[in-house]
Amino acid sequence: MAEGLRTDSIYLSLIIPAYNEELRIAGSLKRVLEFLEAQSYSSEVIIVDDGSQDRTVEVVRKISQGKDRVKILQNGKNLGKGGAVQSGMLQAKGEYLFFSDADLSVPIEMIGRLLTKLEKGSDIVIGSRAKPEAVVEIHQPFYREFMGRIFTRLSNWILGLSVSDFTCGFKGFRREVARDLFSRQRLKNWSFDSETLYLSQVKGYRILEIPVTWCNDRATKVRLWRDIITSFLGLLRIRLNHYLGRYG
Repeated sequence: MAEGLRTDSIYLSLIIPAYNEELRIAGSLKRVLEFLEAQSYSSEVIIVDDGSQDRTVEVVRKISQGKDRVKILQNGKNLGKGGAVQSGMLQAKGEYLFFSDADLSVPIEMIGRLLTKLEKGSDIVIGSRAKPEAVVEIHQPFYREFMGRIFTRLSNWILGLSVSDFTCGFKGFRREVARDLFSRQRLKNWSFDSETLYLSQVKGYRILEIPVTWCNDRATKVRLWRDIITSFLGLLRIRLNHYLGRYG
């Protein structure tokens, strides 16, 4: 990593991708800031607006006025969740980089559990709803949970992995690892989780899964059948990209 990207004064970066989130982002950002301001370490919050057509950016600017730790990145168009997370990860300056969904389905207070594992040597720590100790306070509809399990099995089979939960939107990385993985990322849609974890295995990084508390938000942006199809095709593209040497 280039020395110009090092900023030792920031310990933790939190990336939150946002697309048309004007109704949820205010409450989530206030909760995040309240939590981070109570911690002993320095931090930054990067809201990545992924081409929103509503007042998402305006709401964030109003809440973050006078708060230097909040930064806004704006994608010129909607790239997809993977593209938004990638933008934030490559701009973040913390020693440890996390991303979280805008709805805080995993409470921000869980970040300490993952951070501790990174500090002890793990390269990547991912939240899991499938571990026995996980607490799912509000479940997704049955058909979504079923399709999620199918996608996990397909991801593990096609990519040769052993991960219990690919799509939980709560993951943390050491800075050097994040720079390496997200600079190689090619998929911008929901398949990016599988892609980065596949690249992690190829690169020999240490992945640790941590059970988390999770609460389904009924206002999800997931479009089930469309996203199932594109995610499955994404798995095939990951294998093809590797075969063609596109990951460097």
